[in-house]
Amino acid sequence: MTNEPIRDEPSLFDALYEDENAVVRALRAGASAESSDEEGTTALYLASVQDRPEAVRLLLAAGADPDRASGPEAGDLPLCGAACGGHTEVVEALLSAGARPDLREQFGFTALRWAVGLGHAPTVEALLAGGADPLLPGPRGEAMLVLAAQRGSARTVEALLAHGAAAQGQEPVVAVALAEARRTAALDAEGELRRRLEESYGPGIETVTVRELLHGEETIAVELLRDGVPAAGVDQHTGHGEIVALLEAVA
Repeated sequence: MTNEPIRDEPSLFDALYEDENAVVRALRAGASAESSDEEGTTALYLASVQDRPEAVRLLLAAGADPDRASGPEAGDLPLCGAACGGHTEVVEALLSAGARPDLREQFGFTALRWAVGLGHAPTVEALLAGGADPLLPGPRGEAMLVLAAQRGSARTVEALLAHGAAAQGQEPVVAVALAEARRTAALDAEGELRRRLEESYGPGIETVTVRELLHGEETIAVELLRDGVPAAGVDQHTGHGEIVALLEAVA
C-alpha cells in the first residue's frame, strides 16, 4: 500500500480548475471530498484560496472537514487561506460548516490575524460575526487593534471596536493603537512605502504608485518595476486620520 493519491482524486482536482458542475460530477463519481494531492494540499483548501464559494459549499456538504490542515507540513488551514485572500463568502461558508474561527495554523496565525493585517475589512467583519476573538493576539503578541491602526483600515478598526476590542482592561492597547495611528497619519504614505521597498531591494529602484478605492476605503500601493512589469510591492490603507478620531472617542 502506498501514500499515492487514490485514482479518483485527480479527477476532483481537475474539476476544481473547471467549474462547479465538474465538481458535482466528480463527487457523484466517487471522488472523496477529503481528497488531497501528492503535496498534501486538500481539495477544500485549494477551493478556499481560489475563492470558489460554490465549490467550497459542495465539498463541505459532501463531508470535507472545514478545519483539516493542508499542505506538505499540514500547516495551512482553509479558513486562514480564505481570510488571507479576503474571500469573505468562502469564510462565511466555512464558518457556517463549523470551522473554528480562532484556530491557529503554522507559525501561529489565525484567520483574523491575516484579515486584519491585510486590511480585508469585510472578511474581518465576517470572522468577528462568526465568533473570532478580537482580543486574541497574533503570533508575536501583537494586538489586533494595534495592527488595524497601523494598517489604516478604519472599517476594520470600527469592526474590532464594535466587538469589544476596547473593552475594560484594554486601555493600554487602545493607547498604543492611537499612538500608532497618529504616527502613521503624520507620515508621507507614498514615501514610507517606497522606503520599505528600498530596505528590501536597495536604493535606486524603479517604482509606480497605485491608488484605488476598495470596499469604500482608499488603498495606496507602491510597486517595484522590473523591465516595466510589477515584480513586488507594499501597500496600506489611508484611513489613519479617521482611525485617530475613532480611537480618541473611546480612549
